[in-house]
Amino acid sequence: MSNVVISGTGLLTPPHVVTNKELVQAYNDYADAYNAVNSEAINSGKKDILNHSSCKFIEKASGIKQRYVMIKEGILDIDRMMPLVPRRPDDGLSITAEMSIAAAREALKQANKLPEDIDLVIYGASTSERPWPAVAVEIQQELGCGGYAFDMTVACSTGTFGISTAVDAILSGTATCALIVNPEYASPQINYRDRDSHFIFGDVATACIVEKEQTCSGKNVFQISGRKLETHFSNNIRTNNGYLTRAEPDLTFERFFEQDQFFIQHGRQVFKELLPLICSHVKNQLNKYDLNIGQIRRLWLHQANINMNMFVARNLLGRDPEFLDAPVVLNEYANTASAGSIIAFHKYKDDFISGEKGILCSFGAGYSIGSLILEKL
Repeated sequence: MSNVVISGTGLLTPPHVVTNKELVQAYNDYADAYNAVNSEAINSGKKDILNHSSCKFIEKASGIKQRYVMIKEGILDIDRMMPLVPRRPDDGLSITAEMSIAAAREALKQANKLPEDIDLVIYGASTSERPWPAVAVEIQQELGCGGYAFDMTVACSTGTFGISTAVDAILSGTATCALIVNPEYASPQINYRDRDSHFIFGDVATACIVEKEQTCSGKNVFQISGRKLETHFSNNIRTNNGYLTRAEPDLTFERFFEQDQFFIQHGRQVFKELLPLICSHVKNQLNKYDLNIGQIRRLWLHQANINMNMFVARNLLGRDPEFLDAPVVLNEYANTASAGSIIAFHKYKDDFISGEKGILCSFGAGYSIGSLILEKL
């Protein structure tokens, strides 16, 4: 059977930074204004008081220190608390296509490929800016790729699921060289008025080129030597924002801003249920391919939360991890959903020598877990 490889990766880092200090100040100013306006209802017990956030709380709970955003204007305005994203004309390039193409060009350069070499484009993200036409097809046209293209989502696991889907297409003969992009434009979805989640996500885009080893000419190539995907249904990470939202009875602007329309996470339940699944998943994968953890140089993990990452790394390694055992980028990028593990791989793969192995693993809502065993050629 032909070997399939990742022959290039790319990363778009957005132009604007929002620090924890900025977010906390904006949220606390909003909370003070809310509490003042609703003081009578709060005192009578009809409404809950909004407590302040803090940088110390955010960093301890998540490990996040800042995040990048495509558009900063509006996020810190307590009367809006949402980025001001102008609608682009239908004949103009959409913003997530633009993000994807920037990351794709770096991946193509790494892989020593031209856009016309690509005959499959997969747009994989936790959210999409529209249901149709598929943004992947727009990217395909803008770059000048051939073949076919489609959008997909498995939330935060879409990076590894997208790569695995491309492997299947290449092995089946329906594609020869695939571009997988993970544009996570999360800032418009964040509820900046929710103390428990206003700090979690950032914007970013990543890209990977996947092809057969026989056709690759890149200098930093990783064989995909093992794949494992699994899902388990859970409501503990969820969003209820969709096209049905506008059809709800008694919908108002404030109702639309309610927390359950955006990001819902029952963090303690996620820790309790998902972490054992991740550890078991990777251990079973290693057993399947007759490998032990000592043969794995690095874990490129989904960048959800520092405590989750350290738990998984410690459980798998049987010791406290060093930084390069399981690199963390969420302190700089925050949680970037499907792109997180790809950022870690992109930034921390160049020091591998031939024959060394690592595991690219993503996990999240679904629950979903996808892991790839990668070997440097």
